[in-house]
Amino acid sequence: MAIPHRVILDTDIGTDVDDILALGVLLGSPEVRIEGVTTVYGNVNLRSRMVLRTLALAGRNDIPVHAGIGKPMLGLDPIYWPGHEGIGLIDASDYSPIPDTPHAVDFLIQHVMDNPGEITLLAVGPLTNVAIACIREPRFAQTLKRLVIMGGKINTAPGNWGVAEHNITCDPEAAHVVFASGAPIELVPLDVTLRATITQSGVNALRGRGTPFHDALADQIARYPGFVQRGGKTFLHDPLAAMAIFRPELLTWVPLNIQVELKGSLTRAMTVAHTVTDDHPITATVAMDLDRAACEAVIAERLER
Repeated sequence: MAIPHRVILDTDIGTDVDDILALGVLLGSPEVRIEGVTTVYGNVNLRSRMVLRTLALAGRNDIPVHAGIGKPMLGLDPIYWPGHEGIGLIDASDYSPIPDTPHAVDFLIQHVMDNPGEITLLAVGPLTNVAIACIREPRFAQTLKRLVIMGGKINTAPGNWGVAEHNITCDPEAAHVVFASGAPIELVPLDVTLRATITQSGVNALRGRGTPFHDALADQIARYPGFVQRGGKTFLHDPLAAMAIFRPELLTWVPLNIQVELKGSLTRAMTVAHTVTDDHPITATVAMDLDRAACEAVIAERLER
């Protein structure tokens, strides 16, 4: 059997249901070995308890969980916290301490530097933890095997102007640091993630598995405000990025130079893409198209395992 992808998941689980689904995809994929989960942005202790509860339901208490940085790197923007985080999975009013583990940034640096060229970091939240790791340890970015990021919006054709994606918006300065770090970035932006969905039939299939873990996944989808507002449909942003680790051939990748707008009063946090030239070297390989049916089928199969 091929050596599995050794993965750390960095997540802002709870705000959108796609984070817990990305964790579910990783847990259901034999090609992946999850070596840790780190939480970022907002109440990271609450997010960590969500991860711990999900892992316990899956029978995976062996995976370490590390709380990270709760505020944007420069603190210029308010924290987005809609307030439904944890409802239905844990008691959102329970603020008991999580297990005493190293800080997420310490864990990231130590684990990556101890395993040069072996660790894939899947970042599906604001990039604060990753940026601080890059700053504290200048070799961190280049020591990663892969840095797979869900974030950004690339296509700026007429009708697509003015889109600043949530993960970049929450900490644009951190995103700037990461894209300038020289890390081997694979970016999965809204251009593809808005084309992959899970609907009520997918929720029913999860419930049909009849386990506490699958019931929890189904319940989190059903409770998610975005799923309700869209009439029983939500997007597979983070699960698509997770799937890209082990099935990258289902996406079409383009080398680009990605920069993050930091100064514009109307365009702050937008990702700006340049064709690769001598003046604009490659900073990321970007997913710009996908086999939608195949991607949705793989994600569903892994979630239902």
